[in-house]
This record gives sequence, C-alpha cells and structure tokens, in this order.
Amino acid sequence: MKKIHIVFHDGGGGHRNAATALQTIISEQQRDWEVELVQFQDLADQLDILRKVTGIRIEQQYNILLQNGWTLGSVYLLRLLQTAIRSFHRRLVRLLENFWRENPADLLVSVIPHFNRQLCESWRNIYPSHPFVTLITDLADLPPRFWIEPITEQYVIAGTEKAAEQARAMGHDEAHIFRTSGMILRPDFYAPDHSNPGEMRERMGLQPALPTGIVLFGGHGSKVMLDITERLDAASLPLQLILICGRNEKLAAKLRGHIWRMPVHVVGFTREVHKLMRAADFLIGKPGPGSIAEAMATKLPVLIESNAWTLPQERYNAEWVREKRVGIVLKSFKDVVTGVKQMLDPGTLAEFQRNVAQQENRAIFEIPEILAKLLSEKNSESETARGCWVLPGREGAKGTNLH
Repeated sequence: MKKIHIVFHDGGGGHRNAATALQTIISEQQRDWEVELVQFQDLADQLDILRKVTGIRIEQQYNILLQNGWTLGSVYLLRLLQTAIRSFHRRLVRLLENFWRENPADLLVSVIPHFNRQLCESWRNIYPSHPFVTLITDLADLPPRFWIEPITEQYVIAGTEKAAEQARAMGHDEAHIFRTSGMILRPDFYAPDHSNPGEMRERMGLQPALPTGIVLFGGHGSKVMLDITERLDAASLPLQLILICGRNEKLAAKLRGHIWRMPVHVVGFTREVHKLMRAADFLIGKPGPGSIAEAMATKLPVLIESNAWTLPQERYNAEWVREKRVGIVLKSFKDVVTGVKQMLDPGTLAEFQRNVAQQENRAIFEIPEILAKLLSEKNSESETARGCWVLPGREGAKGTNLH
C-alpha cells in the first residue's frame, strides 16, 4: 500500500476543502493508497511569531481579516509574510525534515501557498526519490514565491492555462506540469441531483418562481453580506436571496433579526452548499476560486467585485470571469443593485448560462490519475536506478498532461 501526505491549513476554507476532496475521492475509488492529511500550522506552531505575540494563529488572523473586510493593503502584508518566511527558512526546513523522517510516505502533496520551497526542500532532503506535488487551488499563481517555486523538483497541477503558463515561465518543463480541466471540488458537486429548484425554494420559505440569488462569502462569511442585502431589499427588485453565513454566527443572527421586505433565507454553517446552489439562479460573492468553481459546477453565473480591497491572489479570477463571460464584475458591491438588474435581464442571464454550461470541470477525477502516474514512475525508475530516482525530464523523459 502506498502512502500519501496532503499538507493543508485553515487560512480560508479552500485549502482544507481541497485536501478533504482529494482524500474522499481516493477513498471512493478504493485505490490501494493510505492518505494522511497534515495540518501545516500544527507542524509550524513553534515558529508562529504572531501567535506568540497575540495568542492567535496566522490562519485565524487571516480569517478575521476576511470576515471584516480588512483587506486593503493586503499586498504589503503578503510580502511582509513572505519576508518572515524566508527569514525562518532553515529552521522551518529542519522542523519539517524531522516530521517527514518520523512519518514516511511515498508522495507529498501541498495544497497551500507560501511554504512550497520549504516543503519541497525538506521532503527531498529526506526522500530524494519521492515526488513532491503542488496542487494550486487558485486560478493563477501570484509570483514570486506564492505557489510555484523555481525548483526543478516541484511538480505542479494547474487548473487553468494561465497557471500552467506561469509554471513554464518559472522554468518548469512539460514533464513537471499537469493541466487539469478546472479547480478541485468536493465529489458531492458531481453527485446526480434531480431535485426541483422550485420545490427546494418552497421548503426554505421562499417563492418557487421568483428569481433567486445565493450570497456566499466563504466559510466564515463577511459583514458585506448585510450591506448587500440591505441595498437589494431597498431596491424592490423581483428577487429573493439565500444567505450563507458559514461559521459567522453573529452575522447570521443579524440577518435573521432584520425585517426584510423581500423573501430571505438565512443559513449558518452547512455541508450542503452544493444543494443550496441548485435552488438559485446566480451567485453573489467574493472572487474566490472555490466559490467560482462551485458556481460553474452548479451552472450558476456569478456577480463578483474586484478592486483595491480584493485579495491579490484573487484578482485574476475577475479577469477569468470577464474572459469566459460567465458573470458580472463590479468595481464595488455598492453597485450591487445595478449588477443584479443586469443579471435579471432575460437575455443577459441566458447568455451567461450558456457560457457557464460550457465549463466542464473534471479535476477531482483527473488528479488521482496524475498521482497514480507519479507513483508508478517513482516505482519503475527507482527499480531501474536501484534506489536512486531520476526526475522525469532530466533524462529526456516526457510528461503526460491531462486536458
């Protein structure tokens, strides 16, 4: 039985979702693999300077910023974080080496940014013949030192051609770049579903035939949801909303305690986002890669914003939405009424729906095949080299990209 480590953290919900999605599909496919999820912050806690000062983990501070919309100037905070990571490089590599030595595996997969140089270097120091794979959970990288490192030992799984181009520009050859048809999503987004949207709306206390938007700002919600709902309520549009607040109980209580003129259904933390999305006509949310990919999977056009407050790693996502014509990008949600009016236009909505229908994302099924290929190459080349694995591409080997 082969063993795979998947490294994740809880800075935002997308990294844990990617890790658990991959673990779940591997289990469902009954592959002869043991998959262990490794919480990166648990490994690196002793080097978490911010936690020593404030008592709060870096990932928790990140989620607090998202909940409150305190993201202006996040580019500078990002570069400051990367500088701090470089300053702790040697100590972090040694820390990780100790963990890998005590917890061997045949393959290491990272679904987190920032730390892939340290992860790759420490892994290769202990297991030079075992592959290291970075599974990018954003639509594109944010060079330098975000997802892709200029190290030839790193394999990259890219969900868009933009990310694949960035890997090539960083010096990676085709044998180290695998292109999937989209972003990784939980398998339940692919489960057959014959539910009737009108009946689902009725069960939520909504009107079965009224246009419905679903408002989603990640697993921790955002206070901007209250402002969006107030603006749309005051506009008296033919509209109703499903508001998903995630773990933000304070926000959910505020929304439930308000008297709305339009029909509104408030949801706290739920594992059935994929079902709730099928009751909607379009999505309103932040330009996160996960929510956009989920919307595409459930055939929903998106209404997002992109401005100076948008996280730098998510700004390309707005470009992607415009390029594919799968939704509307606003400069600010202060113009959400204008955006929703456009979305409610029958011709505009139909065009977006046609374009969304063309997005066929099968990444969750493609990625295990990529890992199987790497594990197979590792075995065959290890046998040939008698314990010394030569990376594909260095001896003229060719990689296989899945499209």
